[in-house]
Amino acid sequence: MTLIKSISGIRGTIGGQPGDNLTPLDAVKFASAYGKWIKVASGKERPLVVIGRDARISGSMIQSLVQNTLVGVGCDIIDLGLSTTPTVEIAVPLEKADGGIILTASHNPKEWNALKLLNNKGEFLDGVEGQKILDTAAAEDFAYAEVDDLGQVSAMTDYIDRHIVEVLHLPLVQVDAIKAGNFKVVVDGVNSTGGIAIPALCAALGVEVIELYCDPTGHFPHNPEPLKEHLGDLCAAVVEHNADFGITVDPDVDRLAFITDKGEMFGEEYTLVACADYVLSKNKGDTVSNLSSSRALRDVTLKHGGTYHAAAVGEVNVVTKMKEVNAVIGGEGNGGIIYPDSHYGRDALVGVALFLSLLTEKQMKVSDLRDSYPTYFMGKKKVQLTPGMPVDAILKDVEEKYASEDLTTIDGVKIDFENEWVHLRKSNTEPIIRIYTESGSQESADRLADRFIGELEAIAQQHA
Repeated sequence: MTLIKSISGIRGTIGGQPGDNLTPLDAVKFASAYGKWIKVASGKERPLVVIGRDARISGSMIQSLVQNTLVGVGCDIIDLGLSTTPTVEIAVPLEKADGGIILTASHNPKEWNALKLLNNKGEFLDGVEGQKILDTAAAEDFAYAEVDDLGQVSAMTDYIDRHIVEVLHLPLVQVDAIKAGNFKVVVDGVNSTGGIAIPALCAALGVEVIELYCDPTGHFPHNPEPLKEHLGDLCAAVVEHNADFGITVDPDVDRLAFITDKGEMFGEEYTLVACADYVLSKNKGDTVSNLSSSRALRDVTLKHGGTYHAAAVGEVNVVTKMKEVNAVIGGEGNGGIIYPDSHYGRDALVGVALFLSLLTEKQMKVSDLRDSYPTYFMGKKKVQLTPGMPVDAILKDVEEKYASEDLTTIDGVKIDFENEWVHLRKSNTEPIIRIYTESGSQESADRLADRFIGELEAIAQQHA
């Protein structure tokens, strides 16, 4: 059982002992700290907070705890009920709220839940603000409102529909052309709020939907992370129904993956590549992804005359870099699309609409579209270290060894070789070094990862 506290929120497993898991006491303590922070940040005695949740089993309980704690602090609440992370993100500025909380553990299994924290722009908190909340929670340095100053709750349960309207109004979303395309898709909503949002978006675009696991019960029918090994049913359903492609999202709908007409993975990394290809064909500019994302985005960006930029891993880091370079699109290789013309957050609804718009122009099968992009293969491995091992010193030794190569050190060490790359970064939660590689074949990507496992183990021995 686990409780993970970070600048972006608090995440843990339900049940167990306070301080070791996400118990009711931990949810109340962290919500109290956020309530204090938002009062200071907004300068208001009665700040307004938007709250939404995914469909996981513990969601109703956690929302009641968090929501009523904020009422007790003196905050007014807009309760979106069952919602998505991007829906809450767009609701915060639209409702002129002072912040927001999404109750979701993203792709984690059903025993997990989390509080993900937003500022008044509907964006994740930066490191400085997040640390203030962690310190306040640790010190239990908060107080509650007197009875006449308690907050109030108002419900707005139609915000997914409002979100869909916002997506349809984006200039690059070709609504009429998509409707004329007579697309048929299979949607795997992993029995969470994607099962509400994605079919509704498709219906608004005139797309025929075959629903698979779209009942938002919170009983995930498979591991909810949208990876190949978890999507056998979706792949089979696309072929069975002769669909144009398949769509799957994680429980809070900020990650997006496609299945081709052949029932094969389009590739999570290529969700962003395809959407960027479409956006860059209309609006020239730069792109951003994190260091562990595919080189294919760089290739597509260069093809359209733009410049690719890499950011440290983490959505807040990608967003910061996107603003710095005024990127027209960005995201993460886990299927996260960040499109500034909508908002600065990963949004699967925006990704689906852009992807369908691309297909209307390309007039080609999804499998052929995938074949049209540069093909890279990734490896993801790790090296287990002895607790107390000097991870930073080990990575510094790697940096010095490869000083003559193309290095990036904003987040661990990334080494760009001519035809492949390796990214080494330490975990924030356990004594391991994560190894990400990419090359022209799966065999060479795995071989590169194994090579660096050997090198890291040898360097670690020197520090033992």
